[in-house]
Amino acid sequence: MLGLILIYFVGKAFYDLAGKYNKSQWGFGVLGVVSYYAGLIIGGSLLGVVIEFISPGFIDDTSETLLAVMALPLGVLTCWLTYVLLKRSWSQPKEISRNTLDADLIATSEPDRYKKGER
Repeated sequence: MLGLILIYFVGKAFYDLAGKYNKSQWGFGVLGVVSYYAGLIIGGSLLGVVIEFISPGFIDDTSETLLAVMALPLGVLTCWLTYVLLKRSWSQPKEISRNTLDADLIATSEPDRYKKGER
């Protein structure tokens, strides 16, 4: 049940972020859930290998629930990093080349840097 609630909030956060920057909302909502599961699987596997090297037989003696709880922060961390990278990438202003047709019609966040006499 906790997993379903977590998936909902992860998908909603990515969905809202994509909507804010006019990107594909459903696509990035699914990307958020996929990034969570990828981090869970890859991080959990690496964690299992490291723990098995440190303490042989630990994986066999431990319940699956405890192993899932141990891997949960790795999935959340991967999801959060994906969210931060997307947000940082989308929030940076894009460079507009002066060679672009009708570049003077494209609104930029900079003050009027190009005056009519400087073309």
